[in-house]
Amino acid sequence: MSLWILLIGTVLSVFAQKAGTPEELDAKVEKFLKENRGHWHDLNVPYEDGKVLFNLILKNNYTRALEIGTSTGHSAIWMAWALSKTGGKLITIEIDGGRYKAALKNFKKAGVEDFIDARLADAHQLVKELEGPFDFVFSDADKEWYTQYFKDVDSKLVAGGCFTAHNVRDGFGGIKEFLAYIRSLPNYQTTIDHSSSSGISISHKKSSATSSR
Repeated sequence: MSLWILLIGTVLSVFAQKAGTPEELDAKVEKFLKENRGHWHDLNVPYEDGKVLFNLILKNNYTRALEIGTSTGHSAIWMAWALSKTGGKLITIEIDGGRYKAALKNFKKAGVEDFIDARLADAHQLVKELEGPFDFVFSDADKEWYTQYFKDVDSKLVAGGCFTAHNVRDGFGGIKEFLAYIRSLPNYQTTIDHSSSSGISISHKKSSATSSR
């Protein structure tokens, strides 16, 4: 029996060393994000927008997140960092193989890979197939598809959840149509965060009632 207890203790110790403490993870992620702050390209969000996503998840204690459009992982790292604190996990979808591979490396370097389920896939199809439920969604893929992404995920988003979308300030590529549509829904309340030049729409789902539109 003592040998068995010793073995269990060894396994738990190894796991703890691998996972690290929350404080150690915080330090690792923060260091990675600060060191790479000016190096994100390939359609990644700005640093300030990553903080917006982080704060939204943390403030509302979201745990089941979906990202449409990973790029090389900047926004996903911010979200996964927040989810590490709420006990949640992120599913993120990227269609480009090169960006997907780069994102996987960045997740590991930042120390958040255990909180991310990264998918190499066409979001047009995969978003329809995902079962959910989700309580937080971030859309940052092809803008002309924003309305359809929202329609595909709406029934899987729980009441109290939040659908966010990136680059809404310029109004190009279907953004106006998307904002007009989601603002027309009585069970959603939409605001725009202007803390960066990109603009993030934040739509809180007040109830599960669906629109006839």
